[in-house]
Amino acid sequence: MRTITIELPPDLRDALRIPVAEQEARLRRELALRLYEKGLLSFGKARELAGLSKWSFHELLAAEGIPRHYDLEELEADLQTLEALG
Repeated sequence: MRTITIELPPDLRDALRIPVAEQEARLRRELALRLYEKGLLSFGKARELAGLSKWSFHELLAAEGIPRHYDLEELEADLQTLEALG
């Protein structure tokens, strides 16, 4: 697995209006939201980056006013799930 590391200068980290203990998680969520919003990450990969469950990420998208990208493949998968449930 390849890792990307972003180093923030101390003055920039200090300028963030986010408690130090929350910075990494919050920045991962922000990055996930923006990459998903721009269509650069799928829903699944964006929620993985954000470290959230499917439902929590869906709620976060709604809270941020970001529409859910829902394609034909996802619709077909949902229909198969509904059929399997009876």
